[in-house]
Amino acid sequence: MTFRFRFAILSDPHIALPHTIWDHPSRFHLVEISIPALEAVLERLSHLDLDFLLIPGDLTQHGERENHVWLAQRLAQLPYPTYVVPGNHDIVERDATEHTIGLRDFPRYYEKFGYSNPEQPYYTCEVLPGVQLIGLNSNGFDREGKQFRSGYLDQQQLQWLQQVLAAAQDKILLVMLHHNVLEHLPGQANSHLGCRYMLENRSDLLPLLQEAGVQLLFTGHLHVQDVAQMQNLYEITTGSLVSYPHPYRVLEFQQDEQGSRSLRIESGRVTQVPDWPDLLHASREWMGDRSLPFMLKLLAQSSLGLSMETAEQLAPHLRYFWADIANGDAIFDFPHLPPTVQAFLAPFGAIDAEGKVQQVDNFATLWLQSSR
Repeated sequence: MTFRFRFAILSDPHIALPHTIWDHPSRFHLVEISIPALEAVLERLSHLDLDFLLIPGDLTQHGERENHVWLAQRLAQLPYPTYVVPGNHDIVERDATEHTIGLRDFPRYYEKFGYSNPEQPYYTCEVLPGVQLIGLNSNGFDREGKQFRSGYLDQQQLQWLQQVLAAAQDKILLVMLHHNVLEHLPGQANSHLGCRYMLENRSDLLPLLQEAGVQLLFTGHLHVQDVAQMQNLYEITTGSLVSYPHPYRVLEFQQDEQGSRSLRIESGRVTQVPDWPDLLHASREWMGDRSLPFMLKLLAQSSLGLSMETAEQLAPHLRYFWADIANGDAIFDFPHLPPTVQAFLAPFGAIDAEGKVQQVDNFATLWLQSSR
């Protein structure tokens, strides 16, 4: 039986009403364009025949109640179903404060967007006949209600997930959460800079997904365009709508008469919004202006073992390094840098395990395991 559906992804929109904007001088993302950027994407998607939209977290700037209210009301106006999960910016503490919502509040704000059980911060639903979406909460909290630095799935959620996967084994399974499960950067899981974007107990999650034959994971958080693979599992992480390159994705799943399955990925960019006529250039410069502290940490705290003095000499040459990673499909060549530094930086680009160029971060067709 042939089968096809089409859906879109936008991630980390960090919605901030103008009067709520935090003007932190070192922030990488442009929350001031969050609403016009969202509207630009929604306008483009309105011309497509979509079955649904996914938003894998960081819906708001910093969990502000009024920003959640605004977004829920806006999403309710869309002509296709939308499904969300919480990011670390959506529930900054377990319990609500005067201005921010808590973990128990999130499902109630987004009851129309997957959360049929308002008492549970994760869900599953059949988005189309034979297509099961699982939305997970990857925010963990300590006893005092403070958020863990990395993502975490508690045991109750993992037990629930195991039951859901067992019951949906004959369906096409889509899993969405905010934190990364697979590495999208070299050594990400063991890096102080990179591990915060990952699920701490991914070793508990991965066997469940593999046993159930899950092949598609959708995440955000890292603010980069990247497709990672481990055996038959693909994780598609989508960059933030409010940081360079302001991306979104349109994906088409297809099953042919022989049962062969594929997922075609196409990515777009928001190139301009009011007051930002050349958004991509301006935001790339914005990111470059703020990249020096990050590059110093990457050079000085990595396996390179560079002194801070040496890192300070080299970092200015890498002004656009993170922006190019965020854009996806980067090829890095720094002939003016020491060979050891070149060798360290090259794998951050679109290079596979065999050292071959593999540009799949923005446009690709993934061939999935046959349904037979």
